[in-house]
Amino acid sequence: MVQIIKDVDELKTFLKAAGCKLVVVEFSAKWCGPCQRMYPLVHAMSLQYRNVMFANVDVDDSRELAQTYHIKAVPTFQMFKQAQKSQPASQHLIITWLHMS
Repeated sequence: MVQIIKDVDELKTFLKAAGCKLVVVEFSAKWCGPCQRMYPLVHAMSLQYRNVMFANVDVDDSRELAQTYHIKAVPTFQMFKQAQKSQPASQHLIITWLHMS
């Protein structure tokens, strides 16, 4: 399941609830074609990788959150582990992280 996050407090609560689990947050927008194409893939990953928590932030509905995390383009994916942002550099690393978590 992909959790919809609307503000900074919701994200903090979500990250805290995740504990040691990997968290993948997709920043997207309703008008963004690539975002709309990614959503079914992210949803499928959320079902396949039950040990990973997935969230979505609509940057138009959550401007403060997008600014807080310096989102300049959509879709943007950010990963968190123990509430700390991390930066895998490639798809290969993301897949590796998913399998390790």
